[in-house]
Amino acid sequence: MTSAVVSSLTSLAALEGVPSGFVAARDGIDAMLRDRGLRRTAPETTAESLLRGAYASAVLEGSTSSLDEVRNGTGDEVSDDAVRVSTELLAWAPRLSRSPLQVLARLHTVAGARALDPERLGRPRDSESAERLRTIAEALAVGPEVPAMVVAAVAHAEIAVAAPFASHNGVVARAVERLVLVGRGVDEKSLVVPEAGHLANRAAYESNLRAYRDGGSAGVHAWLLYAAEAYAAGAEASPVNDG
Repeated sequence: MTSAVVSSLTSLAALEGVPSGFVAARDGIDAMLRDRGLRRTAPETTAESLLRGAYASAVLEGSTSSLDEVRNGTGDEVSDDAVRVSTELLAWAPRLSRSPLQVLARLHTVAGARALDPERLGRPRDSESAERLRTIAEALAVGPEVPAMVVAAVAHAEIAVAAPFASHNGVVARAVERLVLVGRGVDEKSLVVPEAGHLANRAAYESNLRAYRDGGSAGVHAWLLYAAEAYAAGAEASPVNDG
């Protein structure tokens, strides 16, 4: 990991409004998990969170399936792809910071299995994409000196806008975001549904990703402020809140 990557992420985490935004989002997540009885949470609740996340991610990727169709296994191909990723996602959480490139490749291999020829699965599109993936991997390997939510938000945006793989970059980006929140202790049981937070604010989600891509430092700043709000919305969308 280069010191430049750590320095860059640390600087982003200190931008105006970013620390307070992410602290508020983290406090909301912690309160939700505590007040709703985290210690009694069943594995089925995690499975439901992952399913809702897969549905939301698929819709953001272009799926037209309903949540009921996804739940019943009758969704379209995009939703099937997102569900496949969700079913093995948490197994990769312990490896994300240690072997980020391996995890990124695996997530794309699972997501794109039906859409691409085998030789394109898990591989960057070109040399520029390979370099971008290496930078993303360095960000995913940073230590606790960078807040987890900042790492999650930056990794998500970098994958989504760089589109380093031949397909399913959005699905991979949102899966990595959830993995960071799990692996870095924000949401160890994966009960928050960040994908649903993005879907609930789809216009802002898409416009802020464009700003991240095209708007320079101001666009990155705007994305981070948006991400804090999206994570708070993802906590509200948790199945822990049902009933």
